[in-house]
Amino acid sequence: MQHRMGEGDLLDGSGQLIERGWATSEVRRYDRRAIRASSWRIKEWDYYCITTDRHALALTVADNGYLGFLGVSWMDLEAGKAINHGAVRPFPFGRMRLPASADTGDIDQRQGKLQLSFRLEPGARVLRVDAPDFDRGRGLSGQFRLEQPADDRMVIATPFANAPCAFYYNQKINCLPVSGDVTVGGERIAFDPSSAFAVLDWGRGVWTYNNTWYWASASGLLDGRRFGFNLGYGFGDTSAASENMLFLDGKAHKLAEVTFHMPAGAPDSGPWQITSSDGRLEMRFDPIVDRHDTVDLGPFRTAQHQVFGRFSGQAITDDATRLEFTGLTGFAEKVHNRW
Repeated sequence: MQHRMGEGDLLDGSGQLIERGWATSEVRRYDRRAIRASSWRIKEWDYYCITTDRHALALTVADNGYLGFLGVSWMDLEAGKAINHGAVRPFPFGRMRLPASADTGDIDQRQGKLQLSFRLEPGARVLRVDAPDFDRGRGLSGQFRLEQPADDRMVIATPFANAPCAFYYNQKINCLPVSGDVTVGGERIAFDPSSAFAVLDWGRGVWTYNNTWYWASASGLLDGRRFGFNLGYGFGDTSAASENMLFLDGKAHKLAEVTFHMPAGAPDSGPWQITSSDGRLEMRFDPIVDRHDTVDLGPFRTAQHQVFGRFSGQAITDDATRLEFTGLTGFAEKVHNRW
């Protein structure tokens, strides 16, 4: 079943989802004050990832209740190298004040020497990063303008079984053309909107303790047209809707369930196959570099494998147009969290 949501508040007076399902715009209003769960369980984040054929840059601001996090990751796809850098903020419990909407409000955060700024302008998003301690003092800094046309996006409201006040409200905005530049260790690298594209992962919710998820995303050009996809599964009760969508020229095309067929060894040890249950998507993912991180603090554990590489395959839009693509840069990930 794929249920399309209408407009209104996200949560009722008891802190439960009023409606579960999917949409292509921010139809439901999130209000942290309506949550009826422990502040330890509330998870809020804004995550941007910019990709080109040669590089990728990921920027994260997260308030996960007992732990806040600012993160910067730089992937050199030609060298097959990934570098992570971050700073933690103990026990923010909402004091990082992340916006209640993906379309309003700015984020300006500093922890130690690391600074991240995500600001909204008419028709665009402006990102800034200054990380002088990145890569043992080599440093990383940059400013980027993400053009945001009036496109469809992926929006989903997902409950969790046996946890009535737990939910996941998520938006993924793909295919954002990027201009700007980043300086890494003294080397300046320019991003051009004809070849650099970003995705925003905007998440708000109350999560259960132990979860595994799979996510894949890519954005680029296909015969001169903006094309991309968002695919994911593995957590929550998705009986009302999946988060799987194709994007072409700003229009979303809804897919049913997907499955990631991963290699038997390490996530980057061989190609992945990704298929959809409705037969509208079949593709191969060839890994280049695994941006991995594992933190084990007893009851709190995260094991992340975000693999960057190239997607090739075919997809069918809602009007039965068959698309074939080769070497589309993006990522596929498997993440397990006890948080």
